[in-house]
Amino acid sequence: MRAPRPPSRETLQRGVIILPSAFTLGNLFFGLYAMVVASRGDFLWAGWYIVFAGTLDMLDGRVARFTRTGSRFGAELDSLVDAISFGVAPAFIMFQLFFNDTQWSWILSFVYVTAVVVRLARFNIEQGGEAKRYFHGLPSPAAGMTLGAFYPWTQTTFFDQYLSDLPWQQIMGVGMILLGVLMVSHVPYAKFPKIGLRTPKGITNTVVVLACLFAALSVPRHFLFSFALLYIVWGLIKSVILGLLDRLPGGDPLLDEDEDDDDDRAELRTLEYDEFRPAPPAHDIPRKSSPGG
Repeated sequence: MRAPRPPSRETLQRGVIILPSAFTLGNLFFGLYAMVVASRGDFLWAGWYIVFAGTLDMLDGRVARFTRTGSRFGAELDSLVDAISFGVAPAFIMFQLFFNDTQWSWILSFVYVTAVVVRLARFNIEQGGEAKRYFHGLPSPAAGMTLGAFYPWTQTTFFDQYLSDLPWQQIMGVGMILLGVLMVSHVPYAKFPKIGLRTPKGITNTVVVLACLFAALSVPRHFLFSFALLYIVWGLIKSVILGLLDRLPGGDPLLDEDEDDDDDRAELRTLEYDEFRPAPPAHDIPRKSSPGG
């Protein structure tokens, strides 16, 4: 009995190329399903699905870099999916929660979605679909997950005792506009820290990331919205302080430079898909004519 043939190199490469897009499409699935469950009144799980979409969005780029299968197609697909998962879906949840009882308040959702798509288009042009040192403006996943994690945060005891009497319809309306302004602003926001065990900075980042992950899994309703809000406010405060001190951030956020080694550079690689196409049948291959014609 003949042993099964091992998978060919082309088959393995095809599977590796599809893997980052699978994460991106998982992001799309959770973004769409968040709107489905929100339309049914389950805002708690709608918010969690936005967070799940954001988690997959953080992973797809890292998978592409790890497997060295980044491509322009993947960057464009990611932006289209982000417009839905972190633009349309959070805006729909906010509309269902606060703005569906008045005639024109849906304009707030329109303004937010407009800011998201403008932010993503500018991001692809200025930073090539991947932040090198900083995000130029608030990242749309951060804005979307902030809105998504809001309702789970309102289900905490702390919110019920101290904050439930505030005019949240007006607060969230202003908040959506502020998020939109920050997304299209020039405020630099730090990218996700690189983890590792080879340098003191990498070790510190690893400890901080693990601590945040532990808190997110232990007390997600308290931690996720608070952490997202802290990220937004800290980036804004830092930008104001640097502006008052007339200092530039540590490196141009639009430069294709990385402060770490070259092994983990966030660069997109052009893939030639022609080599993965099946060869044409033998009778379709033109034969070289003889000198006589």
